[in-house]
Amino acid sequence: MSFFSLLSKTRRFTKAADRYWPAVREAHDLDAAMRARGDAALREVVGQHKGKSLPELEKATVEIFAAIREASRRVLQMRHFDVQLLGGLALLDGVIAEMKTGEGKTLVATLPLIFRALTGTGAHLVTVNDYLAARDAAWMSPLYEFFGLTVGVSVPGKTAAEKRAAYAADITYATNNEVGFDYLRDNMAQRPEDMAQRSLGYAIVDEVDSILIDEARTPLIISAPDAESTQLYSRFARLVPQLAENTHYNIDEKRRAVTLTDEGVGKVEELLGLSNMYEEGGIRFVHHLEQALRAHNLYRRDKDYVVKDGAVVIVDEFTGRLMEGRRYAEGLHQAIEAKEGVRVQQESRTLATITFQNFFRLYDTLAGMTGTAVTSAEEFEKVYNMEVVVVPTHRPMIRQDKPDRIYGTEAAKFAAAVNEIRARHQQGQPVLVGTIAIEKSERLAALLKRDGIPHEVLNAKNHAREAEIIAKAGHKGGVTISTNMAGRGTDIKLGAGVAETGGLFVLGTERHEARRIDNQLRGRSGRQGDPGATQFFVSLEDDVMRIFGGEKIRNVMQRLKVPADEPIENRLVNRALEGAQERVEGYYFDMRKQVLAYDDVLNRQRTAIYTLRRAILLERAWRDQSGSTALAEKIEQLLKNFGEELVALHTASDRAVEWDGKEIVQSIHALAGVHDATLQAAIEESQVAAEREGPDVGRQRLKTVVQTVLHEQLAARATQFNEGQFAALMQAAALRSIDLHWMDHLDTMDYLRTGIGLRGYGQRDPLVEYQKESYRLFQNLMQTIVTSLLETIFHAQSTVAVSPRVAPAPAATVRTTSKTTSKQVSRNDPCPCGSGRKYKKCHGA
Repeated sequence: MSFFSLLSKTRRFTKAADRYWPAVREAHDLDAAMRARGDAALREVVGQHKGKSLPELEKATVEIFAAIREASRRVLQMRHFDVQLLGGLALLDGVIAEMKTGEGKTLVATLPLIFRALTGTGAHLVTVNDYLAARDAAWMSPLYEFFGLTVGVSVPGKTAAEKRAAYAADITYATNNEVGFDYLRDNMAQRPEDMAQRSLGYAIVDEVDSILIDEARTPLIISAPDAESTQLYSRFARLVPQLAENTHYNIDEKRRAVTLTDEGVGKVEELLGLSNMYEEGGIRFVHHLEQALRAHNLYRRDKDYVVKDGAVVIVDEFTGRLMEGRRYAEGLHQAIEAKEGVRVQQESRTLATITFQNFFRLYDTLAGMTGTAVTSAEEFEKVYNMEVVVVPTHRPMIRQDKPDRIYGTEAAKFAAAVNEIRARHQQGQPVLVGTIAIEKSERLAALLKRDGIPHEVLNAKNHAREAEIIAKAGHKGGVTISTNMAGRGTDIKLGAGVAETGGLFVLGTERHEARRIDNQLRGRSGRQGDPGATQFFVSLEDDVMRIFGGEKIRNVMQRLKVPADEPIENRLVNRALEGAQERVEGYYFDMRKQVLAYDDVLNRQRTAIYTLRRAILLERAWRDQSGSTALAEKIEQLLKNFGEELVALHTASDRAVEWDGKEIVQSIHALAGVHDATLQAAIEESQVAAEREGPDVGRQRLKTVVQTVLHEQLAARATQFNEGQFAALMQAAALRSIDLHWMDHLDTMDYLRTGIGLRGYGQRDPLVEYQKESYRLFQNLMQTIVTSLLETIFHAQSTVAVSPRVAPAPAATVRTTSKTTSKQVSRNDPCPCGSGRKYKKCHGA
């Protein structure tokens, strides 16, 4: 993208804010009137609208916003600026508001949250971590309480009762992970009182680009450990170092993939003592080998993960923070554990899953806030149908963003960075140095230590001192080296006398794959009109340039004959750098679109299953495409359909002598325990009728008899319980059947998704094939659920009516995929579905 096209796009998003200025001016004109009101009168301005519908509320938007601004001035001693009112109006419209660092997004969010809370349907503020959710809720709660509104917080560690109270509040603060997990747990609940959330009406997502784009490929997964042995991971971890790159396997860093060559297959078979790995080891050996190759060649310690207390902990590539409890999926995490020689944990089996993309699209209205949205505006519009609006800053931005300095080698780049840091430090100007990985931050710290330059290092290894380090980062002469931990949501305030030195200088040592992350780092400087400057030092050996820049740039450098330690400021090279980032962003955008296209197929099935399950749990009704039916009535209908299909299947021939009456009797006996002479006699009579009056007459008579027998058996079954118990049995049987077979279906869909790409070699569109196969599998799933439901009703003991449970697994984990899990749950711990019961007596029964 050229400079002028980017400028044109930015102007479009800036101009989009103009439509809100008339309402802002109207609110401004009401200031004097609002100040003249007492507290009670001010409360009444907002309180009189409680319980009104959204269209009615919208008629009083300006008045409500003006009252909230005045209340904030009194209660919080913070008055919303006009641009903050504008941001609030944009969020109310369900758009993404781009607001620069230090512009007060936390305060802006109070305006639409209070407004939407007046409808009585609740409003959610979704943020990226537990600390921010709890901090912002406590910070803003006096304003909410001024208007008689309640505030709740949903973070990990709360009980089911506390979660219900949090979501029942008028305004709820939660993390993106927790609000998603709570949704999944609600759809695993065995009792209505185990459910926490209300309907998903309105949400504001803070740092929306981080959650909806950076985390978009990371599904939320609730899982249970599988019983598969972990020994194979250690076996292949010892084998992989004996293979040679480009001889036995090839690495594609763009796709983060490793491909085994024919020579590699032969070498592995030799090392394993196999004649044909694909026959003797099956797909398991191939899977373990591929993951071991990826673990050894694509995932680096102190960059992608750290080893802490004998465990492999993922480092978030976007924030630089440790992701405690998350695990890579599909056995990759176990392969890394084997590589590092720590204890290999069991693989997991999925109980429930949803991607952030599909979860947040469940909200009736979704809005977002971030400091960097313009570069991803296309994705927001195409995937989420959300417009981007650039909110003006309260004070003019005077920060200087200097052009990149490009070096031939990484060593030359770091040497120049040290010289620049020394010069700034000697002038008393604070410097924030941004690196993309822990190993790079430690390397630069070693160079500064060698030169005697005092500094602090902030990375995932010493995050405990984060608050202390950030508090000093803006002081005179301070030097802070940080990973992306200091890039998003970090507020660095300037110390005394720093403005005179030029403000905070941000030095980026490498371009990130996404321009948004670079802009977040720049945003630490120049907040609220402060002076400051930023500059990136990059080299042709950096990952973005090396992987996506290609040989073209290197050839240009050679033609220019520029020494490695001399910085380059060439338009061609700068454009190539920007082009490399655009290609990376486009590549990942395409990947996210592909993930969404496939997940949309599963999402439609998930919606159907969860809609059915909620109706059974809350209303004892069966709800599908044909409408809603009382559960007892539906079971009668399903039993009738079973009889009709059974007869049709075994009387397909027009010759009655070929009808399989024995199989009909055995099937009914297996289902309902009926095996008497009456049924056998009816079959013989229907065969006689078929010979005399035609096969259709015989089939109809047999169908009537079979359906009557099944109906009578169901009625007899009901007499073994009182009315309430039998209704509970039917409900429990339905929930158990759905939960058990939905879990199996998720595994089947995962296997289908993994192998469907091979159909492309047969000139077939893999997505179309996936849609066809998944439809067939879903029809099979529904048939299996119905059969299991009927069998359970006829065979279950009375205790099942009280305590329905899903089958498998001795333990459970909660995970968030390609990057995954949280803590292990033992059999005696509370079940992750939130029921409050022990796991062994709930989903682990």
